[in-house]
Amino acid sequence: MTDDLTTRINRITNVYEEIRTTTQQVVVSNQSLIEEIFISMISGGHLLIEGVPGTAKTTACKLIARLIGYEFRRVQGAVDIQPADIIGVRIYDRNKSEFVLQKGPLFTNFLMVDEMNRLTPKTQSALLEAMSEGQATIDGTTYPLPDPYFVIATQNPHEAEGTFPLIEAQCDRFMFSSVLTHLDGENEFEILRREQAGELDWKVYQDRIAPLLSPAEVQAMAATAREVRVDRTVLAYMRDLILATRHHGDIRLGASSRGSIAFLRGSRVRAALNGRDYVIPDDVQALALPVLRHRILPTREAAITGITTEAVIAGIVESVEVS
Repeated sequence: MTDDLTTRINRITNVYEEIRTTTQQVVVSNQSLIEEIFISMISGGHLLIEGVPGTAKTTACKLIARLIGYEFRRVQGAVDIQPADIIGVRIYDRNKSEFVLQKGPLFTNFLMVDEMNRLTPKTQSALLEAMSEGQATIDGTTYPLPDPYFVIATQNPHEAEGTFPLIEAQCDRFMFSSVLTHLDGENEFEILRREQAGELDWKVYQDRIAPLLSPAEVQAMAATAREVRVDRTVLAYMRDLILATRHHGDIRLGASSRGSIAFLRGSRVRAALNGRDYVIPDDVQALALPVLRHRILPTREAAITGITTEAVIAGIVESVEVS
């Protein structure tokens, strides 16, 4: 590793440690979520979060956006939201005697879409175009989105009424998928302690927090991550994990090639977070759940017998060896 690359990787490691330490002051538990947000952000991917309400998703997103100097916008999913409400519209300006673009919340660095499954399929498609192409189409004209561009979408899997769950091909557009559950007893008590001490008020922290990174530095870190070495043996291990999902008896739809790309990009960033310029199998294994969870569908027999997606992935990771 050259001295220059060492310095740049150490910068990624140190900044992430500062972000992790700062978020611990505001967000109770859920540190794995912070890591997944950071990795997907540096990798140029997007994150899908499934879980119950009240797990500090919005707080974590606002905090990280502030620490990185991103412009943050939030959209609350509802069935009456139209694509124009998110993308924007062209309106006629009488003073200029021309149509001008009134941009919607989509035009930002960091967009959070709460309860994306409450949006209609037409509105979901508009968001997916933005995520995949980095652009939005309004009245036949294509407009580039800010760069860098990062989306976190949430959906509550416990409610079905009035929702439009993302289909498999749409979920595949997300680099990672996280599942959040209620806190355990110890962390729930910590929530009560902080509330009693007045430490859960976002306004208390937002004026104290100064950005640690700029969007330009995020792009520079992304370029550094692409220099992290991945041995052919580790590449073959990623391939074997993906192939194992396509030939597993409890899976009726295996992971796509986007899963392979997510493994490669994510493991490079994770290696840098740990101060390395090379990827090891542990990096790949650590990302198996967020990479594969939303990309595989269990068979009906597996679902009926209570075999979970997480258990299937754990079994695959345990059975596939590094050749």
